[in-house]
Amino acid sequence: MADTFKFELVSPERLLVSAEAVAVVLPGSEGEMTVMAKHAPLMSTLRPGVITVELADGQKQSFIVFGGFADILPDGCTVLAEAGYEQTAFDRAELTRRIDAARAEREKVTGDDQAFKLDEYLSQLTTLQGTVPPA
Repeated sequence: MADTFKFELVSPERLLVSAEAVAVVLPGSEGEMTVMAKHAPLMSTLRPGVITVELADGQKQSFIVFGGFADILPDGCTVLAEAGYEQTAFDRAELTRRIDAARAEREKVTGDDQAFKLDEYLSQLTTLQGTVPPA
């Protein structure tokens, strides 16, 4: 049996999952990363994306997150998401609203730094839109 670790995913509204996991794939700001037991300590920001959790009992769960932070330790991983949803219950209209809001904000921006950040965020959202299956 593979080693397990404590995984928790928390959104501002509620605790989405708290369970023993074998592996967790996170959408890190610098790319996807897989967390397993005994991982070196690390903190990372997250981009909008899908978190996939392989539980100790072999089941897999997926969650949609819109940014946040991951605190990774050898015996656990805690994700504090800016917003998080179980993938099976996710409303794609929420993603469309976020894309529309980001595009509207992008049209108003005049500074290069702000424009770059919004362009990157829009790219992440549209990539996520392509990976989330329709309801």
